[in-house]
Amino acid sequence: MKNDYQHKFVSAETAAKAVQPGDWVDYGFGAGFPELMDKALAARKDELRDVKIRGGLVIRPRIEVVECDPEQSTFSYYSWHIGDYERKLQSRGLVRFLPMILRSLPDLYRNHIRVDVAFVPVSRPDENGYCGLGIGCYAWRTIFENARTVVFEINEHYPRLQGVDGSHRVHLSEADYIVEGEHDPLPLRTYRDPSHVDIEIAKHVLKEIPDGATLSLGVGGVPFTVARMLAESDLTDLGCWTGTISDAFMELYRAGKLTGRRKEIDNGLATWNLAMGSQELYDWLDAEPQLFHPGDVDYVHSPERMSKISNFIAIMGGVQLDLMGQENAESAGTRQLSGIGGQLDFLEGAFRSRGGKGFICLNSARKDKEGNLKSNIVPFIPGGSTVSAPRTMIQYVATEYGVAKLSGLSLLERAEAMASVAHPQFREELLRYAHENFR
Repeated sequence: MKNDYQHKFVSAETAAKAVQPGDWVDYGFGAGFPELMDKALAARKDELRDVKIRGGLVIRPRIEVVECDPEQSTFSYYSWHIGDYERKLQSRGLVRFLPMILRSLPDLYRNHIRVDVAFVPVSRPDENGYCGLGIGCYAWRTIFENARTVVFEINEHYPRLQGVDGSHRVHLSEADYIVEGEHDPLPLRTYRDPSHVDIEIAKHVLKEIPDGATLSLGVGGVPFTVARMLAESDLTDLGCWTGTISDAFMELYRAGKLTGRRKEIDNGLATWNLAMGSQELYDWLDAEPQLFHPGDVDYVHSPERMSKISNFIAIMGGVQLDLMGQENAESAGTRQLSGIGGQLDFLEGAFRSRGGKGFICLNSARKDKEGNLKSNIVPFIPGGSTVSAPRTMIQYVATEYGVAKLSGLSLLERAEAMASVAHPQFREELLRYAHENFR
C-alpha cells in the first residue's frame, strides 16, 4: 500500500518549499512535534518573509524557526498554550500568546482563522496506508481539512494506535507530501515528588470522589497525587475522560482501579485527546491500543457529551481565586504562565453531570522572591491578571485547609467559604473585605 503513495514521499527540504511568504503554518499541540519539518523550514529563513507559525504546550527543548530568527525578521511564533519551553521564549520576547477555549478551537479553524500549511506528525503507516496521530489527536483533522497544503511527518517513535472506529487515524492519501527520517526520542513530562501541601489537598479531594467515578485530571502535582491515593484506596471501577492522559492514569490501571465499567459513553475505554508523560506511558499506548479511545477536541472536550456521564469528576489546578470564586488559572499579572486550555470544558462537563464535581486545587499561599507570604485567595483578581473561569462555573475549591463548596451560595456566603480554606494568616482581612463589600 505504501508503494501506491511513493510519489508523495519527499525530503523535508522539498516539502518545506510548500510554505510561501505570508503563510500561516500549524505545528500542532503538546508533546507531538514536526521536528524534521521545523528544521527544514528554519533553513529557508533567508528565502521567506512574514511566516507565522502556530503551536502550543511545547515541552521539547527547541523550536528551530524561533531559535534561528531571534530578530523575528522572517518567522513569528504564536502559541495557544504556554508550555515549559515557551515560558523561556516568553522571557526573550519570542512568543505571542493566542487566548482560546480549547473546545472552540475547531470552530476557529473552520470559520474564523486561516491555515495555509499543516505539518502533521503521524505514526508509521500500516499495510493499508493508515497512520495514527500518535500522542496528539488535537484538532488535526479539522486543521488539515482546511489547509492548502498538508505534510505528514512520520515519526518512528509514535504509538501506532488508531482509535475506536478510526478516531485517531489518518490515511496517506490525505497528505500532499509525506516526510520520513530519524527523530529524537519523544519528549517526556516528569512529575516532582508531591509536597506536604499537595498531599493535604489531595486528601481533602479524595473524600469527595465516589466509587465508579469518571476522572478528568489536569497536569500537575495535586491531580497526580490524587491518582496515587486512588490507586491505594478502596474505590473501584474508575473511568478516564480527560484532555491529557498521563502516568497518573497508567498507575490507576496497574492498580486495577481503571476499568471504565460504569461510563455511560466509551464504556470500558479510557478517553483522551493528548498524551504526555514518560516513555513507559507511550509504550503502554502502543502495546494495548484496545484500552483507549483517543478522540479529537470536538469529541473529548464536549461538555454535552461529558454531561451524559454520571459522577464526572474534574480535578484542576489554579493560580489565584478571589472571594467571589473567580479563578485565574494562567497568568501572573500580564505574564502568561500557561493557558486556559480545556479547563473550562471539563469544569462545565462536571457541572452538568449527575453527581459531577469540578475542583480547583491550589496552595492557600505562596512566598514571593523576598520570602514574604502571599495569599492565593485574594479579595479580587488583580488588574492585568486573567479571569480564566467565571464565578458561575466554580463548584469546589480545595486547599490544604479543606474544601469550599460554592454552588448556590450568595456573594457573602461564597466569600466566607473561600476565607475558611485560606491560609489562617489572611482570613481576618479577607472576611473584613467580604463584610464591607458583600453586605
